[in-house]
Amino acid sequence: MANKVLVVDDEKLIVKGLKFSLEQDGMDVECAYDGEEAVACAKNTSYDIILLDIMLPKMDGLQVCQQIREFSNVPIIMLTAKGDDMDKILGLEFGADDYITKPFNILEVKARIKAILRRNTKKEPAPAKSNILAAGDMQLDCDSRSLYIAGREIYLTAKEFDLLELLVCNRNKVYSRESLLNTVWGNDYPGDARTVDVHVRRLREKIEENPSEPKYVHTKWGKGYYFNV
Repeated sequence: MANKVLVVDDEKLIVKGLKFSLEQDGMDVECAYDGEEAVACAKNTSYDIILLDIMLPKMDGLQVCQQIREFSNVPIIMLTAKGDDMDKILGLEFGADDYITKPFNILEVKARIKAILRRNTKKEPAPAKSNILAAGDMQLDCDSRSLYIAGREIYLTAKEFDLLELLVCNRNKVYSRESLLNTVWGNDYPGDARTVDVHVRRLREKIEENPSEPKYVHTKWGKGYYFNV
């Protein structure tokens, strides 16, 4: 079955080029040209991945990403201006999984898409295996990729879940930021350790009663992060 991709950009030549190239690789591509249209598409259709430009009419890409994250954990790759580190950091803060700077090479775009789709495919559950991790009042269902704390479901993005799952599976093991970046995002990910810090901060905001005094995800100063209850 073809992977379904939503391309969001107000530059129609870019959209046309992306659509043509991705369809050449057998993907099913839909297009949106402003922020409001992008949110509507994401609500009405289940996509495997979204390519989302930051500069959009009606609603910018960061707002779109934030709204989509309220109802979906679909992987989102932000398209940012070349060298604009603040856009990259904000994109991650608002729930994006990855970013690509413009102008981009279409081969890089396709490689990033395939890497994310490949990682998500590996997360498909084995049919007869129950895979629920429990820690205190936390339950992490690795099959449905759901998190419950004290019986209440906590919504996580794909990368936040991957990060938490790795830490829970290896309790008390301290992971450096570089190690987490390579393990969760992959060795070919071009981002830096700030990506990890942003995701840990977002994760703590969702799962900790007091993020400044974490109960689950702890910092080993000068070393990295670890999980313990």
